[in-house]
Amino acid sequence: MDLVTYDDVHVNFTQEEWALLDASQKSLYKGVMVETYRNLTAIGYSWEEHTIEDHFQTSRSHGRFSNLHHYERETL
Repeated sequence: MDLVTYDDVHVNFTQEEWALLDASQKSLYKGVMVETYRNLTAIGYSWEEHTIEDHFQTSRSHGRFSNLHHYERETL
């Protein structure tokens, strides 16, 4: 069985691609990425190997995670 890495499940949309998604698609993306982050963190994934902060900074600049904290609180 092959191991699955963060890079295997991560999708990084360009600003142009992100603009083409509707609200439900954006919400699904946010939910999947939050769940992936939580699951990998729970099993001890070392984020030092990847720059998750850089990913979220890029996502914020594209408007993807502007309400991430609010979204996380709703799903808890």
